[in-house]
Amino acid sequence: MSDETHDAVHRHPAPTSFIRKYIFSLDHKVIGIQYIILALVAVLVGMTMSVLMRMNLSWPGTNWPILGTLFPGGAPDGMMTPEFYLSLVTMHGTIMVFFVLTTAPQGGFGNYFLPIQIGAEDMAFPVLNMLSFWVTLVGFIVILAAIFYSGAESTVGPIGGWTAYAPLSALPNSGPGQGLGMNLWIISIAIFCVGSLLGALNFITTLLNMRTRGMSLMRMPLTCWAWFTTAVLALLSFPVLLGGGILLLLDRVAGTSFFIPGGLYVSGVLAGTSPNFPPHTGGSPILWQHLFWFFGHPEVYIAILPGMGATSHILSTFARKPVFGYRAMVFAIFAIGLLGFFVWGHHMFISGMSPYSAMTFSILTLSIGVPSAVKTFNWLGTLWGAKIRFSTPMLFAIGFVSLFVAGGITGLVLGQTSLDLPMHDTYFVPAHFHLVMGVASIFGMFAALYFWFPKMFGRFMHEGMGKLHFWITFIGVYCIFVPMHTMGMVGMPRRFAQFTEYEFLASLHPLVVFVSISAIVTVLAQFLFYFNVVWSIFKGKKASDNPWEATTLEWITTSPPPHDNFAGILPTVYRGPYEFAVPGAPNDYLMQTEPEPGEHPAEVGGNGHNGHKH
Repeated sequence: MSDETHDAVHRHPAPTSFIRKYIFSLDHKVIGIQYIILALVAVLVGMTMSVLMRMNLSWPGTNWPILGTLFPGGAPDGMMTPEFYLSLVTMHGTIMVFFVLTTAPQGGFGNYFLPIQIGAEDMAFPVLNMLSFWVTLVGFIVILAAIFYSGAESTVGPIGGWTAYAPLSALPNSGPGQGLGMNLWIISIAIFCVGSLLGALNFITTLLNMRTRGMSLMRMPLTCWAWFTTAVLALLSFPVLLGGGILLLLDRVAGTSFFIPGGLYVSGVLAGTSPNFPPHTGGSPILWQHLFWFFGHPEVYIAILPGMGATSHILSTFARKPVFGYRAMVFAIFAIGLLGFFVWGHHMFISGMSPYSAMTFSILTLSIGVPSAVKTFNWLGTLWGAKIRFSTPMLFAIGFVSLFVAGGITGLVLGQTSLDLPMHDTYFVPAHFHLVMGVASIFGMFAALYFWFPKMFGRFMHEGMGKLHFWITFIGVYCIFVPMHTMGMVGMPRRFAQFTEYEFLASLHPLVVFVSISAIVTVLAQFLFYFNVVWSIFKGKKASDNPWEATTLEWITTSPPPHDNFAGILPTVYRGPYEFAVPGAPNDYLMQTEPEPGEHPAEVGGNGHNGHKH
C-alpha cells in the first residue's frame, strides 16, 4: 500500500458527534462491539426457541397459556402444533449459525483486535467495514420479519429446516410458512452473504497490507492466522450460497426449475394442473444440497477457527509458556480450512450418491482429524508442565478444548458411511454438531470476551460470577448433548415434535426430560453472564493496560485503546507473539515490542507496510 493510499483511506479523524461515534462509526473497535451486541441479541432469540422446543419434547400436549396468548395459531389452547415446532427448529438453527456463530467470532472480536494485533490504526477500508455491519443487521431484521410475517398463523417462519432442502423450500404451496416466510428467509441469507463478503475482503486486505514494521507473517498471533483463514473461507464459500439462494428464489417466484423436478404431486395437486402449482421440469433437488453444503461445511470452520485462535492465544498467556509448535499450529489452521472445501459430501451420504464418491468424501473427512489432532496435542503440550493461572478466560479456553475433542470424536463416527447411514436422521447428528460447532465455538467466544474485556472497556468482568457461569455452563452442555448421543444410537429421530407415538422410545422419555431440565438451567445461567457484562462495564474493577501480563500488541496501548489505537506512534515488532518464560528476562515474558540486545529498528525485517508516517 502506497503512502498516499494509506493516508487517504485510513487516517480519518476522530468523530465528534454521537451518531458518527457510536452508530454509523468508521472505527473498527466500535464496529466490533456492534457485531458483538448483535450476536448477544440474536442468541437470546435462538435460546428462547430452543427452550420452547425442549418444553414440547418433554411435556407434549401440555397447555402453556402464554404460548396460546402469543401464538394462537401455532399453539391453540396453549398446545404446540407440529408445524410450529418445525418452524422453531428452522429459525433456531438459522439464527444461531448465521447471526451468532458467524457474526461474533469474526465480525466482533476479529474486527476489534486484528488491526491492533498487527499494529494498524484501523481496517483497510473503514467505510466498507461500517457497511458490512449494517448490511448484516438488515439481514437480521429480515429474518426477524420472517417470524412475524411467515404467511401462516401456525408458524414463526418456514418449516423446511435451516438447510432449506428443495423441493420443499422451492415450492410456495408446500406447507405452512413456506410462502412469504420462506421468501424472507432466502432474502435474509442473501443479504447476510453480501455483508460477510464485504467483511472478508476487508480482513484479507488489512492483514496482508497493513502490518506494522517488523510484523512478519510468522510473528503474528495465532488469532490473526485464524481470522485470516476464516476470511478466506468466507470469501470462497458465501458466493456459492448467495448464488444458490438467488436460484432458489427464482424457482419460487419466476417459474424456473433449478431445484424442482417434474411430475411432483404435493398436497393432492399435480404440478401443472393448478394455477398455483405451475409445471416444472428438469430440476434437481440434489443440486441445492451440493450448493448448500459446499458453503455449509466451510461454515463449520468459519464458526470454529476463530475460537481455535483465541484458545491458543489464551492458553499460552495463562500457562506462561510459548505455544507448543507455533508453525505447526499455523499450518494446521490452513490445512483444516483447505480440507474443509473437499468434504461437503459427507452431509449427503443418504442422498443416493455413488458409493465411490461416498468413500472419497469419507476418506477426506477422516483426514481432517490429522490437523485437528495436531492442534489438540499442541494445546496439551502448551499446558504440560505449566504454572497455570486458572482465571475465567483460561477455564473457558480449556473448556473449548474439551468440547472440541468430545464433539470431534463423534465426527469420526459420522464420517464413515456405514455408521452415518443408520444414524443420519437421529439425535446423534445434532448432538455431534452442537458440541463441536455450536457449544465449542461459544466457549471460544466466552473465553475471548472474558480475556479482552479489560482491554475493550478498561474494567475486569467479575471473576466470581465468571467462574460460576463457566461451571454451570460446562456441566450443563455435557448433560444436554451426551445423552443425545445415546438417543441417536437407540434410533430417536430428529425434527420430530414429539415421540409419544413410538413405543420403543418410551423408555427414553426420562432422558428427554433430563436433557430439557439441563437445557433450561444452562440457559438461565447465561442471564448471569449478561448481568456480568452490563454490571462490569460500569462497576467492574478497573484494569491496567496489561492486566494479564501478555505479550502481543493489543496490550501495549491504553485500555480502552484510543481512536487510532496507538496514539499516533505505531509500534515496531522485534519478536514472536508468545515469548513467555524467557531465561534472563526481568519478567517471565517479553513484549513483541522489546528488541533483542543490540538490535535497532532499522535492522528489523518483515515489514507488513511502510506507509505510516510518524
